[in-house]
Amino acid sequence: MIRNVKTISLVLAIGAMTVTSCNDNFVNTLPLDQVSGQAVWSDAPLAEAFVTGIYAGLGNGGFNEEQLASTTDETQFTHPGRGITTITEGRANPADQGWANNPHEWNAMYLRIRACNLALENLAKPGFTNTNNIVERLTGEAKFLRAYYYHQLVRFYGGVPIVDKTYGLGATDYTVPRNTMEECINFIVKDCDDAAALLKGRAMALGRANEAAALALKARMLTYAASDLYDATTAKQKSTAHASFAKPELLGYVSGSRMERWQKAKAAAKAVLDLTAYGSQLNLSAPATSAAGSENYMNIALARNGGEKDILFSRLFNNIKQEDGGRQGLFNGPNGYHNWAGNTPVQQLVDDYEMMDGTKFSWSNPAHASAPYVNRDPRFYASILYDGAPWKPRTADVAAKDPANQIQTGQYEVTSGSGKVSVAGLDTRKSTVEDWNGSYTGYYMRKFIDPNPAIVDQNTWQQIPWPFLRYTEAVLNYAEACIELGEDAEARTWLNKIRFRAGMPAITASGDALRQQYRNERRVELVFEEHRYHDARRWMIAPTTLGRKVQWIAITGTLKPGKTVTIYKYDPTSYDYTYRVVEGDPGKENRAWLDKMYFRPISRDEMNRNNKLVQNPGY
Repeated sequence: MIRNVKTISLVLAIGAMTVTSCNDNFVNTLPLDQVSGQAVWSDAPLAEAFVTGIYAGLGNGGFNEEQLASTTDETQFTHPGRGITTITEGRANPADQGWANNPHEWNAMYLRIRACNLALENLAKPGFTNTNNIVERLTGEAKFLRAYYYHQLVRFYGGVPIVDKTYGLGATDYTVPRNTMEECINFIVKDCDDAAALLKGRAMALGRANEAAALALKARMLTYAASDLYDATTAKQKSTAHASFAKPELLGYVSGSRMERWQKAKAAAKAVLDLTAYGSQLNLSAPATSAAGSENYMNIALARNGGEKDILFSRLFNNIKQEDGGRQGLFNGPNGYHNWAGNTPVQQLVDDYEMMDGTKFSWSNPAHASAPYVNRDPRFYASILYDGAPWKPRTADVAAKDPANQIQTGQYEVTSGSGKVSVAGLDTRKSTVEDWNGSYTGYYMRKFIDPNPAIVDQNTWQQIPWPFLRYTEAVLNYAEACIELGEDAEARTWLNKIRFRAGMPAITASGDALRQQYRNERRVELVFEEHRYHDARRWMIAPTTLGRKVQWIAITGTLKPGKTVTIYKYDPTSYDYTYRVVEGDPGKENRAWLDKMYFRPISRDEMNRNNKLVQNPGY
């Protein structure tokens, strides 16, 4: 969104107050730190500032210290006491939903929805001149934001109360029942359609809603609508919690054709694909080289060198206003660089990156097991920091310990005096730099971390945008709909555009094999972008994916006979390396899956406030 817009006040953000008339001029004095509602909607810049304020509900996007990735089989959260394990261990309940800083929380979303409703009501009868059709633009933005906040509620909670008007103090009843899943999705889709029409052809500032964002959000929601979890009959067959739920219409479609829903999803995604101004490097006729594939992928993640054309809607960050969204390097980087190692990739994710030739990686293959980080999907190198990976120069106090600037997550032999000793890598929890804030899993996140050597530790910030909606997601949504409709050739055509850009060979599979390969392709392409949490649920594969025990890697470097090394660096000519997959410490996190976890519980306080609500199954 546009940064540096001065906050007018909380009063302005949620509707403002007007001052009643009085004969006393002193009482009529207007406060200097607030703006009345009447003034806001009588002045175009103030109205725009109000709508700009609604974007604040987007928070830092996914760039929080605790990330949604750590509630999935992408990463494990390193630090204790943040409520992540409340979710991953199946302990969430109406009194304790887990993840205390969850930006998608019910009340937070409804606060912004109320602001959208207030804007829409007042923009319908503005008190200012409609110069450059500003009314239509602001209306389109408010419609998009309302759709976005409702889509967040729906994919976390299922059907929710649709509130499309503001409530005043004189209402006789403030309680509202939950709408059905179908009603909610129809409402979101209509808001997206309205927003797209109102924003069509407009040159919007970066970070503000636009036609492409509205169409992409519609495509996402309709893709969800056609999925297993959102079909009541399928959900009942796959989930005991859903099978016994008395109100299935709150969580899925109870009538209609799934094939028709897939057709709608396909058409919605194709509308995004037809926006030729977007997309990056999707016109290759053959796979890029490995180096180019990694660079193409990094350019999209960093929104640079043409990669920004893949991003349809994003949250921008600027060092003029330092925010947590600019601290991903600190939050997730290696402790050997004085970073915090917050969300660290797990072995299951690493294993799902294919080999460069398109075959699956396997620990049963001796060549793979002896060199697990060689000849992998180029996106792996752009997303994961692994043992021996080249990275930035170390900080001045560490530089002498690692002149090679390589990630060290193993245990290695070095020569000391007349013998050999075993030393812990600088990026482990036994590091001589910091023996805390280290990865348990043996990996660190690289994607979304600026590789600029000047941005190393907690004293520096980065300006990488968070991608809410990408053109590539729409391509994947289109391919998924094609697969479910039996149009395998069309699906392969579009999937291979993504793979060629990444340096990977073409997919040739059909049927269910194509579906499985598509799901893996989506997993690695959209990694850390808050899709896996929802994808594993809507496909209803969470019991065998999100419910797995976390796996880590244990690495040992043993000096070859006759070799002498005093300062360690990764070197297969001097070392024999062994790689052993181990199950994560259950005392750290003991993941489990319960079918109630397909949707979040509605909080106890909300249930107590509104007796018309029905709680989700299992809670």
